[in-house]
Amino acid sequence: MTGQRSGDVALPHSIAHLTATRTCRFETEPPMVIEHREALAFMLQEAAELEHLIMCQYLFAAFSLKRSTDEGVTAEQLEAIDRWRRTVTRVAKDEMLHLALVQNLLVAIGWGPHFERPPLPAPAHHFPPGVQFELMPFGERALRHFLFLERPEGISIDDAEGFGAVARAQPYSAHVEEGEIVPHPQEFATVGHLYRAIAQGLDRLVEKHGESRVFVGPPQAQASSAAFGWPELTPVLDLASARAACDTIVEQGEGARGDWRDAHFGRFHDIYDELLLITERDPDFAPARPALAGVVRPAADPSPPLIGDHTTSHVADLFNVTYEVLLQALARYYVEADGSDEPRGVLADVAVGIMFDAIRPLGELLTTMPFGSERPGATAGPTFEVFFESGYVLPHRHAAWVLLEERLREAAEFARRIEHQRGTPLAEIAQKLDGHAERIAAGGSAT
Repeated sequence: MTGQRSGDVALPHSIAHLTATRTCRFETEPPMVIEHREALAFMLQEAAELEHLIMCQYLFAAFSLKRSTDEGVTAEQLEAIDRWRRTVTRVAKDEMLHLALVQNLLVAIGWGPHFERPPLPAPAHHFPPGVQFELMPFGERALRHFLFLERPEGISIDDAEGFGAVARAQPYSAHVEEGEIVPHPQEFATVGHLYRAIAQGLDRLVEKHGESRVFVGPPQAQASSAAFGWPELTPVLDLASARAACDTIVEQGEGARGDWRDAHFGRFHDIYDELLLITERDPDFAPARPALAGVVRPAADPSPPLIGDHTTSHVADLFNVTYEVLLQALARYYVEADGSDEPRGVLADVAVGIMFDAIRPLGELLTTMPFGSERPGATAGPTFEVFFESGYVLPHRHAAWVLLEERLREAAEFARRIEHQRGTPLAEIAQKLDGHAERIAAGGSAT
């Protein structure tokens, strides 16, 4: 690959292409102040929301990719699309791992799990300027945005079109003085910058209080590799394991010590390169369905467009209900720390099962369904709507299991009703949701 130089760093072809119309600067991010546990928990909760929103973006893009030559692509192009889907999906799974590691860090310092997040698109004032999120189909704009989010610390490339103007219009002033007792939002430029600040905050707290006073949360309440299958998902027990969790997140995203080629940044860079090459050969190449990020009911300000097609809106609601149950099961997993490990295993299995049996097929189905007559030619996509402010923690054990089972059965019945009334093939998803409800019923009776 060809390269150009900016500062002392050689930039590969695709990044060089970006800098032909955008800017690339090499900057040092300002230090952040974390002096007490509340401030550390605040930043970890912000990190959890960041990972959660990034994951939603990647899933939307992956679900939007075409699946057949019947959708107007050649066999050779479809091979590339299938590779891109696998890569984006793997990166999304890494973000799920990162979200789990952040929950372990929160539990380790005595806090509870944090699965709340702002609605999408995330309000510009919720994060520092330049840290914005939007659901969009796979394409050049999406890849530019992903590269921006995953860029290594010290490299500043402008975000994709439509993001920078919003950032400049929302000044973010959150200077924190040393010695303050109340936590404040603090400005960070990259994901790596945030986690290195968290690691430095951990160092400072351990120096101040000692490891035994900092890591006071029950290790058995954390997520484990045995439950979810990620070898990197290890318990946070001390400063070394806490720093290792932060390092895993940074290295998978931007690369270790600036070597980003095998990290998320490098993977998106390779896809971007290949997309440009194929598009140069075939300017009409469209790898993704025309998925439009909409919602069933207005929530964000400004609100995305409302899905107009009645059947599509029902399927979107079914997606959102199963997504909500998934988050409730995960949150309950982190507080189900007393007694036998068997109920927690059920919760983990059901959460993973819902991801494969409902979230993925419904997400892909939505990108094939019409958005509505107001947006002719556009398809919908998974909306990831937040129904109301909720931490997703169902705190009381018996009630939690009853509510999870009830909601899964309601979702299964709703799926069958959509199929009966509208002809949308959802029987298999309904059957699997019933199966997960049975598992919750059996697991709840054992608690």
